[in-house]
Amino acid sequence: MLAKKYRFHSRGGVQFTYKHGKTIRMPKMSLVFNKNSRGKQRFAVVISKKVIKSAVGRNRVRRRVYEAIRLMLPEFPEKRDCIFIVYSKEIKDLEFTQLQKIVKNLLEQSK
Repeated sequence: MLAKKYRFHSRGGVQFTYKHGKTIRMPKMSLVFNKNSRGKQRFAVVISKKVIKSAVGRNRVRRRVYEAIRLMLPEFPEKRDCIFIVYSKEIKDLEFTQLQKIVKNLLEQSK
């Protein structure tokens, strides 16, 4: 699990990133990112109830994405706010290595 210091703590930061950030889209997931001056990166994962109905399924996908981010954190030292938006229910059935590739591609494109 991603440490608490790397996650958003309020809606204000998320709303600011949505409003002023740039978006990168891929077939199953997108990334909204914005540079910050806080000295650390912050991440969020958003999954709509329309995509995955059960809370258990949404939380499982969220934990898997956070783990993929945690494993790649040393490779991306830039300080920015990132929001991963999942809009395909197929991501629930992906292997972890494929999920890691999607997250890595999104983070690399955001440089």
